[in-house]
Amino acid sequence: MAAPSMGGVSLPRGNGQTVRLPRGASLTDLAERINAQPAALVTALFHLGEMVTATQSVNDETLQLLGAEIGWVIQVVSPEDEDRELLETFDLTFGDEESSDEDDWDIRPPVVTVMGHVDHGKTKLLDALRHANVAAKEAGGITQHIGAYQIVTELEGNERPVTFIDTPGHESFTAMRARGAKVTDIVVLVVAADDGVMPQTVEALNHAQAAEVPIVVAVNKIDKEGANPAKIRQQLTEYGLVAEEYGGDTMFVDVSATTRQGLDDLLAAILLTADASLDLRANVGQDPQGVVIEGKLDKGRGPVATVLVQRGTLRQGDSIVAGDAYGRVRSLLDEHGNKLKEALPARPVQVVGLTSVPRAGDTFLVVEEDRIARQIADRRQARIRNAQNASMRKRISLEDLDAALKETRQLNLIIKGDNSGTVEALEEALMKIEVSDDISLRVIHRGVGGITKSDIDLALADDVIVLGFNVRAEGQATELAAREGVDVRYYTVIYQAIEEIEAALKGMLKPEYEEVQLGTAEVREVFRVPRIGNVAGSLVRSGTIVRNSKARLVRDGAVVADNLTVESLRRFKDDATEVREGYECGIGLGSFNDIKIDDVIQTFELREKPRA
Repeated sequence: MAAPSMGGVSLPRGNGQTVRLPRGASLTDLAERINAQPAALVTALFHLGEMVTATQSVNDETLQLLGAEIGWVIQVVSPEDEDRELLETFDLTFGDEESSDEDDWDIRPPVVTVMGHVDHGKTKLLDALRHANVAAKEAGGITQHIGAYQIVTELEGNERPVTFIDTPGHESFTAMRARGAKVTDIVVLVVAADDGVMPQTVEALNHAQAAEVPIVVAVNKIDKEGANPAKIRQQLTEYGLVAEEYGGDTMFVDVSATTRQGLDDLLAAILLTADASLDLRANVGQDPQGVVIEGKLDKGRGPVATVLVQRGTLRQGDSIVAGDAYGRVRSLLDEHGNKLKEALPARPVQVVGLTSVPRAGDTFLVVEEDRIARQIADRRQARIRNAQNASMRKRISLEDLDAALKETRQLNLIIKGDNSGTVEALEEALMKIEVSDDISLRVIHRGVGGITKSDIDLALADDVIVLGFNVRAEGQATELAAREGVDVRYYTVIYQAIEEIEAALKGMLKPEYEEVQLGTAEVREVFRVPRIGNVAGSLVRSGTIVRNSKARLVRDGAVVADNLTVESLRRFKDDATEVREGYECGIGLGSFNDIKIDDVIQTFELREKPRA
């Protein structure tokens, strides 16, 4: 049955039927699902005040608006569901598949995520636990990407491995912290005893509670002056964390990363919480699956992904697909760079052999053939590209058409970083910068690794600023950028990048002016001067009358003429540059002659307003 005509366009009426579409789908995709002509959908959307081409990626709201108009319920498939449907086409699944064979199930180590406010000592605590020094390698002492490590401790005489994930503490990495909470079994919430509960402490706690995982609180820096562990316990009761000694079920451990006090107690608390609250077993016989913790481009080894195996056993030679990257596992390395033959569940391991760098948070799985891995990766890549195109497209209504056709200014960026998580977090932080509706920010390319000649070529074509985060331009890229004047900026701390790009956006804004009144003069007499016209004999009532300043003429409280100029200014027979309050003068307003006694001449200038 056809829908009512919309400007001569007839469309099949859905009568409330549901049609599922991937994120970033085009009108052509929708037309295929509902057996309609793409041109008809373009016209229908035009009548609704939206202008979209048939092949353009469309955002979720626009699709649902169109669907409601023609009687279809548009259901935009989430990336997770879309991925699941994609895998089902290859007879694959991602998730917990229980095996009837109990021999396939084995006890696995707990995966612990360390979270908390910036500068509360999360990374130093991990340093102390694994006898390493990560913080010294981080710019500004801030962890700017996720690291994963496994350590072995003893509990009741038995050796027990524990996997730690260190998440960044800066607020711009909220998305990465959320990912950390999703792959974890237990969260260690680090709170400085001399500082107390801070905004990011609460933020981290919310992520952990949303993931419904047990929490162990490490009260750090108890060796510092002013440390008050009891205050921390009291503050956290407001957020539902009640210490065991207060009758609650949350374990609080007082520690010092500097003096190593309480570290054994913290490890024991983690293992006891795991044993009491969780059934930590995994299917080691299943096809390997897991999540990407971070990815980077290594000069010698190419794309390297740090992955956390969640089920199955990952082995050298497996065909793997991680997000939109694929390849064959050439080698497996632990956090110290030692080669491994296999990685069991809850083991973080570096994978070498992928075709590109996957994004932090991507899922990985092992398939039978390289061909299948490549097909899955290609489809994922197309899906990600469509979703990005849809999110970048600004909605343009008919009312906005005039403004849209005018020149709108856009700052184009290329972001290159040392690992995928950092690039993604930086892009997310930059896209949140809001300056003005007529200024937009667009990331035309992002990638992992050094700045290459092709990046500079792209920057030349589109007038782009290139951001290098912990990476540099080398060789030909440096020479080309210097020769062509491409703006390449290097950063090691995310705060600086955000501040400079925000300043650059504000610099692109058209200047705003405000009117500043200079003076007023009352007309006492009007003189007719040959070849000049009428001149107002005036008394300056306030301020200063300045020659060549802007002026308006006011009569009986109403503006008679605006946008005038004080073209001549005289004191008696002499020309004057300015005349102050209380003095008489002759004012000529150029060709404007409609001047009468008792009129008021107001002079002013336009000054550029400083932007906040």
